[in-house]
Amino acid sequence: MKLTLIGAGPGDPDLITLKGVKALQKAKVVLYDSLAHPSLLDYCPENCVKILVGKRFGKTSCTQDDINALIVENARIYGEVVRLKGGDSFIFGRGYEEVVYAAQFGIESEIIPGISSSYAAPALAGIPLTSRGLSESFWVITGTTKQHALSNDVHLAAQSTATVVILMGLHKLNEIVSIYSKLNKSDEAISIIQNGTLANQKVVTGKISNISALAQVSEIASPAVIVIGKVAALPDLSYKHIEQLMQQGSVASEAN
Repeated sequence: MKLTLIGAGPGDPDLITLKGVKALQKAKVVLYDSLAHPSLLDYCPENCVKILVGKRFGKTSCTQDDINALIVENARIYGEVVRLKGGDSFIFGRGYEEVVYAAQFGIESEIIPGISSSYAAPALAGIPLTSRGLSESFWVITGTTKQHALSNDVHLAAQSTATVVILMGLHKLNEIVSIYSKLNKSDEAISIIQNGTLANQKVVTGKISNISALAQVSEIASPAVIVIGKVAALPDLSYKHIEQLMQQGSVASEAN
């Protein structure tokens, strides 16, 4: 019996790996998450059994215990089961828990990594997580721990000069703002990326001092990736620089 964990990538179906596609093409049964793009199921054979086990904040269709039981049940029936998870299954995806559970029943596992939204969403929004002279490292932190609380690591990360990426943390935005404000970092740049990598991607950039209001006006909702640090302001600065160059070019042309 075998379990194959596939990272579906950050949202855009074109960002799944070739190895992930090949695994889907021969799948007998797929347990898939809500964050996995539905078009990825088109790679599956016609007779493939597809079971939605997706979980989103406040909208749980299956508990983790339910998913674990389905993995074992379907592995016994079909001999192998594919688990399609958003992003990368080993980055806040609870993939390792599923591997350990399956192993108790003699089910071997194959891991097919996926592109994580933690760096893909910022990249496609024009935000580099590291950039010479601005950021030498980055933290990736969950906004929702097992106890449904904001990770204590945010307090530590906020004290550093590193770029901080928070996943599943939009509902904790005010708490995040409070942490940075208490450290006198109200002017720190922050960007929120909703539906990163998709056609309906929405990006709101501001400062710690005004991001809550900007997010509310823009009606930002989950799923969203939060990026905090100097690099978060780079896209806006780049666009302004380009506009300045264009204006300078226009003035030069008029002068000639």
